[in-house]
Amino acid sequence: MTALDPTRLVLVLVEPQQPGNIGAACRAMANFGVQQLRLVNPCNHLAPEAVKFAVSASPLLGQAERFSDLPAALADLHFSVALTRRLGRLRGQPEELPRLPGKLARLPSASRIALVFGREDMGLTTAELMACSSAATIATPGDKGSLNLAQAVVVTLYELTRSAPAVVDTPAAALALPNHQQIESLMRPVEELIDRIGYSNPSRPEVIPAALRRLLARALPDPAEINLLRGLVEQLSQSVQDWPGKRRG
Repeated sequence: MTALDPTRLVLVLVEPQQPGNIGAACRAMANFGVQQLRLVNPCNHLAPEAVKFAVSASPLLGQAERFSDLPAALADLHFSVALTRRLGRLRGQPEELPRLPGKLARLPSASRIALVFGREDMGLTTAELMACSSAATIATPGDKGSLNLAQAVVVTLYELTRSAPAVVDTPAAALALPNHQQIESLMRPVEELIDRIGYSNPSRPEVIPAALRRLLARALPDPAEINLLRGLVEQLSQSVQDWPGKRRG
């Protein structure tokens, strides 16, 4: 039995609007041993308010990496969890937070894991959630469903670092996971092929790619398997004719 190593975690905040929330998130990171912060189009994360709320964890503010969009922030990471309260067909059914440690225990020990939090006023968009490997939610029985951004970070890190799921034996063939950039290198030609063969619904072209992404996240393929699938898709793309008939939908 072992708890998740916090140094494997990367905290990703998407367009945070309040410097104080960034600072408070840094303090939570220091509390639980998380060392990496990535910010997507943030407000001024070095503002005095951020430094004030970070307290002794203010060095994490200076070390934070900034990105222009979420896919860029996730590119070199192997697995990502979007924290969300919103449901929807494309958003899937998020795991309740207490179940997340067991899910992450299945991942190879070298995998780097992103915890992705959205904006204070609207959270993550559907497109941003679809860019992540999985989703989780913090169940709250009160009248207000959503937590403050910094509070959500504290609760999530506490749950992940206190839990001690059983160690899962990882098959030798699955000692590594592809990173997000490698997954995208497969999904781009897949989406193009889906469109070429007329299998997409023009009014909802994102539905099938979203389902395939969820399938890949559950299957946990290794990089060699991703390369195999990409080669197959590229060969199919060279072989098939564009679909001339009526499309689905």
